[in-house]
This record gives sequence, structure tokens and C-alpha cells, in this order.
Amino acid sequence: MNLTPEEKRDVFGDFDPDEHADEARERWGSTEAYQQSARRTAQYTKEDWVRIKAETAENVAGFAAAFEGGVAASEPRAMDLAEAHRQHISRWFYDCPAQMHRGLGDMYVADPRFTANYDTEHPGLAQYVRDAIHANADRQG
Repeated sequence: MNLTPEEKRDVFGDFDPDEHADEARERWGSTEAYQQSARRTAQYTKEDWVRIKAETAENVAGFAAAFEGGVAASEPRAMDLAEAHRQHISRWFYDCPAQMHRGLGDMYVADPRFTANYDTEHPGLAQYVRDAIHANADRQG
């Protein structure tokens, strides 16, 4: 990440985006997706990260509203949010085909750290996002 410590604090607050960098490198460092993400993110400015964070928050808010509103994860509205999530990853980080996205959705419920990101304000949201991602992947074939 090509930001000064001050810029990181401005963008991410108390969250440290480098906290799990070593683990990620160990797990996925040899993959094309990881390498592509590293190349892309190394070029991002503070403004890019602000935009990425805003897009992420908008997507999570959409998921939360659908979840709280009783929209089934298999309904088009939820699947469209999952597709927007996949496109966000592909646009900013790495090419994310539907089957890779499915695996990412699984990780959202398998790894408590990811689950906490979704479930803190909306318990059950991580499972909902995972289910919407799976439904979207099924829709795409």
C-alpha cells in the first residue's frame, strides 16, 4: 500500500490494513489473484482508497437493508448486490470469476474474522452475503 502512516489513519482509522498481510502472503502469495492485487493496490492513491472504502460501505449497506428487509438471498436484489460485490473486487483488486467469488463467500462464514466484519451490526449478515454470492454464482452458471 502506497500511503503514508498519516494517510492510512485518515482512510482506515483504527483499522490496520496491514495487520494480516503476512498471513495473506503465506496463504495466497503464489496465486495470480494475489499478485494482481498487489500490483494494482501499490498504485492507489489516498483518493482511490477513499473511493474503494465508500463503494464497500455502500455494498454492505445494501446487503444489510436487503437482509433486514427479509429479501431472500436467492432473490434478484440480493444476487445483484453479490454481483456488484464481485465486480468491485474485479475492478479494484483482482479478476474474480463467479467460482472464485463463491470461495470468498465461503470464507466469510468459515473465518470468524471475516464473519465479524459483517455480523457486528447485523448478526447473520455474513451467512446472508455468502448465500447471495452462491446464488449469484449459480445464476451465472
